[in-house]
Amino acid sequence: MGLLIGLVMGLTGAGGGMLAVPALVYSQGWSMQQAMPVALLAVTTGALIGSVEGFSKGLVRYRAAIVMALAAAVPTWLGVQLAHRLSQTWLMGTFALVLLLAAARLTMQLKQDEAGADNKTALARVNQQTGRFDWTAGTGALIASIGGVAGLMTGLLGVGGGFIIVPMLRQFTNLSMHGAVATSLFFISLVGSMGVGSALMHGVQLPLVLSAVFVTATIVGMLFARRLISYLPSRIVQQGFIVLMCSVAASLLWRAAH
Repeated sequence: MGLLIGLVMGLTGAGGGMLAVPALVYSQGWSMQQAMPVALLAVTTGALIGSVEGFSKGLVRYRAAIVMALAAAVPTWLGVQLAHRLSQTWLMGTFALVLLLAAARLTMQLKQDEAGADNKTALARVNQQTGRFDWTAGTGALIASIGGVAGLMTGLLGVGGGFIIVPMLRQFTNLSMHGAVATSLFFISLVGSMGVGSALMHGVQLPLVLSAVFVTATIVGMLFARRLISYLPSRIVQQGFIVLMCSVAASLLWRAAH
């Protein structure tokens, strides 16, 4: 499971948490509250390794990632508190609906890209000459808002937030898919650390042997995926991500209903 999750994370900049939580729930018989910190630890560590590779290629928009991480700090803490007060059915249903919304956003963006249209809804734009965002008050507010939403999902659902960040960056900015993936991984490494720390401070205990094996396998999968992504068109990556999110959402809705 760790190898698969690392592979998906490296290719999509997300997906790790949305796979890791259900996988641990199904395979270990855990509750979502038990699975979340272990999943988040693996996702955070894998994302840190993946973001280093992204920096080496100049794909990480680190200022945007830092702004999102700072904006996510309080929402992440609130999400952890809320997660311990919600039932399994509500958590699974919420998780599934968020996944479906993100998939719909990415599908719209993909159709726009295939039509060759410029992203007219872009509220923040990357300068094509410098490769960096043109920072304005509006750009800062947009990036911070994306970080806040992702932070809440990180704490609430035990995921890295990448499945929120990648679709929103693609929808509301003109950042490329590969750039969004790399920036998402760096964000996950930052905000995921806050999520794990918050969980540990609230008395969550991690199973050491299982966590170590899971994290190590995730890192191996991540390293392989970052090599592979250079050979895959962003359209293929995006299509695979959409199918994956819809599949996991359907599985969670079925489980919640039963």
